[in-house]
Amino acid sequence: MPRGNEIFKVGDTDLGQFADLGQLHERRWQWLEQAVGPAVALPTEYPDGYHVPQHRHSRSQLLHALVGVVLVTTRHGRWMVPPDHAMWIPAGTEHSVEMLGDVSMRSVYVMPDAIAGLPHGLRVVGITDLMHSLIVESEKLPQGAELEGRGGLIMSLLLHEIPNLPERPLGLPFPSDPKLAALCRRFVAAPSPHATIDEWADIVGMSRRSFTRAFHRQTGLSLSTWRQQACLFAALPRLADGEPITRVAFDLGYDSVPAFITMFKRMLGASPRGYMRGSRDNIRVSNG
Repeated sequence: MPRGNEIFKVGDTDLGQFADLGQLHERRWQWLEQAVGPAVALPTEYPDGYHVPQHRHSRSQLLHALVGVVLVTTRHGRWMVPPDHAMWIPAGTEHSVEMLGDVSMRSVYVMPDAIAGLPHGLRVVGITDLMHSLIVESEKLPQGAELEGRGGLIMSLLLHEIPNLPERPLGLPFPSDPKLAALCRRFVAAPSPHATIDEWADIVGMSRRSFTRAFHRQTGLSLSTWRQQACLFAALPRLADGEPITRVAFDLGYDSVPAFITMFKRMLGASPRGYMRGSRDNIRVSNG
């Protein structure tokens, strides 16, 4: 059984050890179920395109993308986790994970009752400088046991910082109605900022008012906000790969680059160039 502070690395060097890569994750999840202590921090390295199939665990997971972009899928929708962000996955939630590019992942697995105030639902959060440092330090500690002294203080502060992490609009919930969900899937395949409520309502045979109410009730978002978040889903991996902002903006159907930048800044609080520069700066700092 692997020790908790080993790096569970999925790559070419491990293919000989695990004929079935699913075996690696099964062993890891089994170890997590037996581990003690309120929180366990584990690093994982994944190659581009690797897919972790549907699974769940008894601990909540703070999944932090240190390098690369991660796509998490549940029955409630999809969430994108770019660098400098993390996803909170409550205990017992069925989810799968897809790597967009080589991914250096840092996960903290938290007992549901570790502290008061932990989030109850799925969400993507921004990683503050303090939380980044705590996660990097926590993975160096002995895992799966009660910690005292400095180690105990690090893990305690990390737990208390989780409720304070700022939520980011990088979730893409899907409606439960099959017709509305089909519209959303088609939009994700070919996003455009010009989709209108009237067009979508007409396609599913609903009035504008009924469509608006149903969409918001089933997703928690207006169509306008949902559409913008879907465009971000399409844009972020391409920007992370170094594609020009102009090409990404026009490919997504924006009439001008300033219109795309305005949407990006409204959703993420920074221009595309500033946002990606901040991500690269943090990667350089973490790599020393």
